[in-house]
Amino acid sequence: MPNKKHHIKLSSEEREELQVIARKEGAAVIKVQRARAMLAADCSEGGPGMTDLEASLGSGLSLRSVERLRARVCEVGPLGALERKQRQTPPVEPKVTGEVEARMVQIACSEAPEGRDRWTLKMIAEQLVELELVESITSETVRVTLKKTSLNPGNKSAGASLPKKTPHS
Repeated sequence: MPNKKHHIKLSSEEREELQVIARKEGAAVIKVQRARAMLAADCSEGGPGMTDLEASLGSGLSLRSVERLRARVCEVGPLGALERKQRQTPPVEPKVTGEVEARMVQIACSEAPEGRDRWTLKMIAEQLVELELVESITSETVRVTLKKTSLNPGNKSAGASLPKKTPHS
């Protein structure tokens, strides 16, 4: 038995279930690899009790993945370790919601401030903060959001007339 902190000891039912998953066609590759690694690292009676290196070579997982898999099996069990771990931190909410985007488009389409020919991205960002729609926003976020609409000032087709195509020679 390897000198490890976490040992995988499978019952006969768990071993049978993992063998079915390891042979299953059409199953997710990561599940098959994890099942093979657990079967190879099984230290119980009837299990091969391979080292992490041998289990990684036989399963297609990296050595570090097999080490993490051992620890995960001790936490949630062999069948739970087949599944992906839930995210602990939720994804960051986007600053630009539908309401903010609508106001951004409204500002971009409105008359430019006095002394200006048109709205700049920085001016739109400052206006959104001033209206307290967002706490802070960069001009790059404004640019990306407006680019998704047809209001991109740098877009060649943003004008009333489209450029004429030249024939290929």
